[in-house]
Amino acid sequence: MSTFAITGAHIVPISGEEFDGTIVVTDGKIAALGPDVAIPSGADVIDAMGRWVLPGLIDAHVHLGTHEEGENAKDDDTNEMTDPVTAGVRAIDAINPFDPGFDEALKGGITTVNVNPGSGNAIGGQAAVIKTFGRLVDDMVMRAPSGVKSALGENPKRVYGGKDKTPSTRLGTAMVIRKAFAEAQNWIDEGKTGRNIALEPLIAVLKREIPWRQHSHRADDIATALRLQEEFGYDLVLDHGTEAHVIADVIAERGVPVLIGPLFTTKSKPELRGRSIANPGKLARAGVEISIITDHPVIPINFLIHQVTFAIKEGLDRDTALRAVTINPAKVLGVADRVGTLEVGKDADLVLWSTDPIDIMARADRVWIDGVAVGEYDAAAADFTVIDRAPRF
Repeated sequence: MSTFAITGAHIVPISGEEFDGTIVVTDGKIAALGPDVAIPSGADVIDAMGRWVLPGLIDAHVHLGTHEEGENAKDDDTNEMTDPVTAGVRAIDAINPFDPGFDEALKGGITTVNVNPGSGNAIGGQAAVIKTFGRLVDDMVMRAPSGVKSALGENPKRVYGGKDKTPSTRLGTAMVIRKAFAEAQNWIDEGKTGRNIALEPLIAVLKREIPWRQHSHRADDIATALRLQEEFGYDLVLDHGTEAHVIADVIAERGVPVLIGPLFTTKSKPELRGRSIANPGKLARAGVEISIITDHPVIPINFLIHQVTFAIKEGLDRDTALRAVTINPAKVLGVADRVGTLEVGKDADLVLWSTDPIDIMARADRVWIDGVAVGEYDAAAADFTVIDRAPRF
């Protein structure tokens, strides 16, 4: 049994009040934490010297390992754009755990991500929740599939309109989605059996086993997403939500979470004209549960916490902001029983920050995943070093 204790830390559990004290980890799980925790005999002791400990951050919308750092466009495995409906494809089958972006995630204190297919198709495929350290994706997976990605708005129109194929309009995209769900519903109603790779994920959505992840920016696209949800009765998650604040009251009444971001990009197409770093605060004040996302590599993944900092500057409540990159995405992804807060029994995914992480000068000094120290800031080299993912034999 391996045990270590971090002492002299300012601990932000997310699930309760901040305190100065100790956190004890045994066999990769949080064993104890509090102001006056006894340190087990034989435990390794790490003196935090007043630094801050938080749960590992969570980015609920990335393309890490599929759209790799520094790759050419022809190497991009984010979209299978040969058919507008590719519900059967799985992000897990294209994730390269040696993408340098994983090291960048650890540098930014991010220990869990949800890897999505892209938004080129009306229905893009199945997402996967993974930890950000490992050499076999199968060993990194927490939940797969974690949802089915679908896209409304400009992207499917551009891709298939350019090929003179359906969908070339917003109404065509909605029809494609509706037809796919109708086929899946018929399969259920007729009691069919046997494998159908294309329909299985849609059936899982209709049975509310996994959520429907709806890429939507404009308010009218978000309204279409809500309309489709009402028609087919699945659990909906709104990804991006650039103009979600326009109908925030409706979204809040429906209890639909919004994964908002990326927040640092330019308004490069008409559906992004409403983008503002103030929007997360507007949504939260209207009662919408938000998570903040980078859409990596659109925004470098290690900038996740900087988006949080600037959202606070523009009116988002600090506690809500920290929840937006910890427990809120954990709930959306269906892994809140393991990550997102510091609680006894949860995975020891911890980050030791040099100071309050929302301070623009803060850095992740050390990161643990499942109780294993996977990266550390080297002051002499002025760089964050990740342990070798491929041990020598």
